[in-house]
Amino acid sequence: MNKGGAIVDVAIDQGGTVMTIDRVTSHADPTFIKHDIVHYSVPNIPGAVPRTSTFALTNATMPYAIKIANMGAEDAMRSDIALKRGLNTYKGKLTYKAVADDQGLEYTCVDNVL
Repeated sequence: MNKGGAIVDVAIDQGGTVMTIDRVTSHADPTFIKHDIVHYSVPNIPGAVPRTSTFALTNATMPYAIKIANMGAEDAMRSDIALKRGLNTYKGKLTYKAVADDQGLEYTCVDNVL
């Protein structure tokens, strides 16, 4: 990266994703400079704007909730690839391959449980 560039680690809450971020910052003191790059590693970024972030999350997820309410979970997942891809477990089966592989557990394709 160029000197003066910036990195924002939006996954710092889950352990982080950026090798050069070695500490959590706060809303009061959100950045630090390392290798001439500005690093931002505040956990719970939406917490700085709770009302706005709630509206944003609701606007993004409400169509899925309505679809599930109107169609039922299984039909909604069959009709919407995004819902189906977001399923991690169902009927006692682990349906998300990356999680199964990471945990050394048995994976079941979601199409086999719907």
